[in-house]
Amino acid sequence: MTVRLTVAQALVRFLSVQYSERDGERQKLFAGCFGIFGHGNVAGLGQALLQAELEDPTALPYILARNEQSMVHSASAFARTRDRLQTYACTASIGPGSTNMVTGAALATVNRLPVLILPSDVFATRVASPVLQELESFSAGDVSVNDAFRPVSKYFDRVWRPEQLPSALLNAMRVLTDPVETGAVTIALPQDVQAEAYDWPEELFAERTWYVARPLPEASIVEKAAELIRSAERPLIVAGGGVAYSRAQDALRAFAEATGIPVAESQAGKGSLRYDHPQSVGAVGSTGTTAANALARDADLVIGIGTRYGDFTTASRTAFQNPDVKFVNINVARFDGGKHAGLPVVADAREALVSLASALDGWRVQRKYTDSATALAEQWDEVVDNHYIPSAEVTGKLAEGLLTQGQVLGAVNELSAPSDVVVCAAGSMPGDLHKLWRTRDPKGYHVEYGYSCMGYEIAGGIGVRLGAPDRDVFVLVGDGSYLMMSSELVTAVQENVKIIVVLVQNHGFASIGALSESLGSQRFGTAYRKRGADGRLDGDYLPVDLAANVRSFGVEVIEVSSRDELDKAIHTAKAADGPIAIHVTTDPMIGAPDSDSWWDVPVSQVSDLDSTRAAAASYEESKKAQRPYVAPVEGR
Repeated sequence: MTVRLTVAQALVRFLSVQYSERDGERQKLFAGCFGIFGHGNVAGLGQALLQAELEDPTALPYILARNEQSMVHSASAFARTRDRLQTYACTASIGPGSTNMVTGAALATVNRLPVLILPSDVFATRVASPVLQELESFSAGDVSVNDAFRPVSKYFDRVWRPEQLPSALLNAMRVLTDPVETGAVTIALPQDVQAEAYDWPEELFAERTWYVARPLPEASIVEKAAELIRSAERPLIVAGGGVAYSRAQDALRAFAEATGIPVAESQAGKGSLRYDHPQSVGAVGSTGTTAANALARDADLVIGIGTRYGDFTTASRTAFQNPDVKFVNINVARFDGGKHAGLPVVADAREALVSLASALDGWRVQRKYTDSATALAEQWDEVVDNHYIPSAEVTGKLAEGLLTQGQVLGAVNELSAPSDVVVCAAGSMPGDLHKLWRTRDPKGYHVEYGYSCMGYEIAGGIGVRLGAPDRDVFVLVGDGSYLMMSSELVTAVQENVKIIVVLVQNHGFASIGALSESLGSQRFGTAYRKRGADGRLDGDYLPVDLAANVRSFGVEVIEVSSRDELDKAIHTAKAADGPIAIHVTTDPMIGAPDSDSWWDVPVSQVSDLDSTRAAAASYEESKKAQRPYVAPVEGR
């Protein structure tokens, strides 16, 4: 039996009956479809989504977005919140509508998050080429701008004929539900093919379940890992995002308590343990705590769990300084498991931890080491206290109406519920949050730092709230990131998605400003100022009213200029029924406490500027601490 549908109608019907299942828990794979319509998809996917909504509003709900990049960010954030077991599809028109999604696709793939991208494409028949917004290639007739998705997608296909759709869709589902291969999946859809009718086999639209496996570790590898751990005197766990996606937090806690091994966290892994757990030493690396980084420097064994060892996690390969340091890497992907010449335990994080705990039954690191790690963490906690509530000396330097960024983070942290979620992505706040945020719930921390994409915050907050509608979501965003992509506030109003936006105004790029100064570039081009009489951007601050801008989107704004006002505003926001924003101005010159770490950003080797020459000398000195991490774990 067959059913006659257009390609777009068949696509929508297929997506609406896809399910994922893990540990017996089954859910729809696609919660809906974000989209913005143009001439490339309005008569294809637009018509198909309308028809589906009229037949069954729950089949594949459509959400109208305001920016194509943003809607992919929302889908990524939703997928992360749902532990990669659910996601959204995203459709856009031909040309700029589609290429706007490339950045979102890159973010999804870098962070290993499943998102289905459906860019419209040029006419397959080429009857009227070049059509509006078509890029003509002088060297190939089958190239379009959508080929830009190839390097940022885990799977790419273009459906030139209806007959190609089933294989494209089945391959897409395979990749989206594979914890090793997952990322952005792109199926480019020529605009004429979307509207073309075809007789499809009915079984294509039967409910289909994609089982998400938990690969078990090889017993011999587990025993090798256990031997390495038993021989270590100062082991350290680095928990990454794989702990969250595997829902391995309980297994990690049990393993840490049984062995006494301290646990440090990457950005994606923050929340793997509660901040106040005795084995928790907090963030590690360039934005780490003094506790985690002190332990990392001396560690003779690093047990990476679900981490891809980004340069912030390893402090550009300066964090682990023990000359005999070895690595055991638990990861579902062999690609990550083999990093730093480590012993790859290729398996699901939860299953690997359970197996390792059994292999190490009765073994525990020396109590002295465990106690010293706990003491270091307690010392850092005092530093956090002093940053959340700065001294009179610090507050005395502030202009009237200004707060420190630490005060803002402290207020939100202290007054939010343990189950609330903080969302951030780029600028100075992710680093501050990594060091300072006291995570009390495994899902309470959502910072996108794989791609560190400015503009992710508001869109990401919407995705988090859609994925966790029972949690309040605090979106912390600076003025630089806000000005790049604020329009999804309209989507929040449209869908009545409650997010609490804490908009921090510091008149420029605080993070890059501080980095620029440290590299001898004197904060050049990082402040939002008018051009002065000397032709430079060193005049008055720009008279931009961000609070008024937020109000223009239909969002209530509370403007605050003191800690007391901020506290009241947070209570008001918590009680609100829809999206709401808090506007606060901070002093960008007062940063977070230093954790004595480094990040490799090259400095000009020659310069006329004294500041740059001094920075270059410091850079070369810091480079001496970099390690290659290539020695094998065995045979030494």
